[in-house]
Amino acid sequence: MTKTLTPQDIKDFLKRFSITIELDQRRVDGLPPERFSPEYCRMMWCDWRCHHRDFIDKKLLPTTDAISPAVLNELTGIALAYEPALIGDVMLELFAEVASGSCSDGELETAEQFFARLIKQLRDAPASNFRHVGSQAAIMQWLPIVDPLRISRDPECGYRQGVGRDNSCS
Repeated sequence: MTKTLTPQDIKDFLKRFSITIELDQRRVDGLPPERFSPEYCRMMWCDWRCHHRDFIDKKLLPTTDAISPAVLNELTGIALAYEPALIGDVMLELFAEVASGSCSDGELETAEQFFARLIKQLRDAPASNFRHVGSQAAIMQWLPIVDPLRISRDPECGYRQGVGRDNSCS
């Protein structure tokens, strides 16, 4: 029997994600200038990472204890039934909506709202035959630990380094 995700599991995931974003910024800051495309705008991408971390640290983390058992149950089911790459893709889209300011005020202000939207967007996707041994292990595979926001994949950046899904947080 699989253990249902808890608010602490979500906190651990979000803290790890925030830290990997910070470490990624440090890693990129240490790269030589010739690794970057001439179009690369350091401040823009630094701000992008900062907006993500602010949202995680100031909006999501303080509200994780209020995630309802119903949302946690559904999130557990999704963690076990869907490919981590698919969940990560949808999650990054939601983070991008927030970081870019394209979602309405109050729409994704809490962890409950954020994860409920993630669940809603994944409900229409076909579940895979993918199964994890546990939900806690599953959520740690949603986003890579190297280049967690996939910034290096943007053509303007030019510093892409064989970053793949195998760089999960597990």
